[in-house]
Amino acid sequence: MTKTEDRPTIAAVQELLKQSPDGLREIVRNVMQQMLEAEMSDALGAGKCERVEGRLGYRSGYYSRTLVTRVGKLELRVPQDRDGHLSSPSPI
Repeated sequence: MTKTEDRPTIAAVQELLKQSPDGLREIVRNVMQQMLEAEMSDALGAGKCERVEGRLGYRSGYYSRTLVTRVGKLELRVPQDRDGHLSSPSPI
């Protein structure tokens, strides 16, 4: 059963799919982008612009990556750390 807090999200997804033929591609791109941001936050031990004592490193911008999928080409911005030691476990 769908939770009540999930319903606006489902409605937004359905509306996006109706408005644009590229809606599914945009949804996949947004999910992938959020995954990359979450992986970087986990690896650094802090979110973007967050100041915490146990931080393991610092962000240093993004680099572009094109990912070819079944829904088309996705242009992603992959976050990178200052020292260049972290690499994404995602297949990008």
